[in-house]
Amino acid sequence: MQIEVQESVPGVTKIVLSGRIDITGAMAIDGSMTTIARTCRALIIDLSGVEFMASMGLRSLVKCGKAIRGKQGRVVLLSPVHVVAEVIHASGIDDLIPVCLSEAAALEAVTPP
Repeated sequence: MQIEVQESVPGVTKIVLSGRIDITGAMAIDGSMTTIARTCRALIIDLSGVEFMASMGLRSLVKCGKAIRGKQGRVVLLSPVHVVAEVIHASGIDDLIPVCLSEAAALEAVTPP
């Protein structure tokens, strides 16, 4: 599991995840996700490189999303592969954290009006 943090535009943080977010992968990213959730208000989580997501991975996303939303911030999931998108949809997480299919849509969703 790899995590890369980028600033796509000023004030917007982008996390690029790749690999498997199983129990081991979730443990590998959890600390970074918590730190990022504390410090940013506009977050894009790029899931295009995630090939598998287990419930612990979903927990990491929800925890991060709730922390950011709790301080009136915005977070979106970007371009999950089909199998990951199915897990996100089946779990209902997309009701809490919107899914965007393009980076332009993700930037628009997290940028305040």
